[in-house]
Amino acid sequence: MRHVLVLNAGSSSLKFGLYTAAVEPGPLATGLVERIGGMARMHLYDMDGVRLAQTDLPPDQAADHGGALTAALAKINHRFPQADITAVGHRVVHGGLDFVTPVPITPEVLARLAQFTSFAPLHQPHNLAGIRAALAAFPAARQVACFDTAFHRGHPFVNDTFALPRQYYDKGVRRYGFHGLSYDYIAGKLAQMDPALHAGRVVVAHLGNGASMCGLHGGRSIASSMGFSALDGLPMGTRSGQLDPGVVLYLMQEEGLDADAIADLLYRRSGLLGLSGISHDMRTLLASDALQARQAIDYFCFRIRRELGGLAAALKGLDGVVFTGGIGENAAPVREQVCSGLDWIGIQIDPARNAANDPVISVPEARVRVLVIPTNEELVIARAAVSVGCH
Repeated sequence: MRHVLVLNAGSSSLKFGLYTAAVEPGPLATGLVERIGGMARMHLYDMDGVRLAQTDLPPDQAADHGGALTAALAKINHRFPQADITAVGHRVVHGGLDFVTPVPITPEVLARLAQFTSFAPLHQPHNLAGIRAALAAFPAARQVACFDTAFHRGHPFVNDTFALPRQYYDKGVRRYGFHGLSYDYIAGKLAQMDPALHAGRVVVAHLGNGASMCGLHGGRSIASSMGFSALDGLPMGTRSGQLDPGVVLYLMQEEGLDADAIADLLYRRSGLLGLSGISHDMRTLLASDALQARQAIDYFCFRIRRELGGLAAALKGLDGVVFTGGIGENAAPVREQVCSGLDWIGIQIDPARNAANDPVISVPEARVRVLVIPTNEELVIARAAVSVGCH
């Protein structure tokens, strides 16, 4: 039997999976290397979600995403020595204006993707490192790139542009939006679970170490909280989110920071970590009694509520809200704080259902349905890898 390997490199993690190369791929094993560059740990699960292995990785084995991938491949080869990997699907954060559907990876495609590194410096290098490592490990397999930006490329002009001279829009300075693979999965899941809601106006909140929100109408992206880069919109684990451009000018002119220092500040030292001074991890902040932790959570929830109102306006109404991502799926206190006091827009949640992480957490009489749906970007990538890479 042929198999598909899926690689999903995040800013500090690597998700991976081994799937059957069927029309609807079935997972044989999925895994995660978390806290890359620090106290890294690898988890491996079987198709039913039962843990097969949990391993702490020495710093020299997971200092970067390339090392994490090598460790993951070794674990897969050990557990599934007969696996016949004929295609490898890769999450690539930025596809620019060029790529709106999954594509086979060629030297020309790889070179073009490298040119988008300045658009997504926290992710694109890791995505490309994963591709190069997979090319070396599986030279005979078809490699397929799937793009986080592709899902949003149909935005109306007003949700695609900035009020800059038109020449910059023509050069590609646009609101791309990200987390498209997650939103693609959620849209498909909604179509199965609740076709009427799928046809309506839904705001999806993908909340994790990277966080964004997307307004869907009929399952299509109308507007996103993220813009030109993965910095915009909501505060994240270490990223600032929405920021007055004048702050960047101040940092340059008054603080003497150059471009590299500003990038390090905005991508790696801001967000929940910068606000709290404690951690980028929501689990740690929720468990803390420190005032700074509470303030960081308050700001995070406030920005979600503000984006929710803006996206509802962009959609000209609101029929549903979906929470997904690591925080959205698991942090009931965050969901409760976000939804509290939103009766005026039709949102009312049931505290017991919310605490239990039920699929539907709104009260039955609420005008706006509120759901918790675990995302599965890897399955979206596996489907694309089978469709593009195995035929």
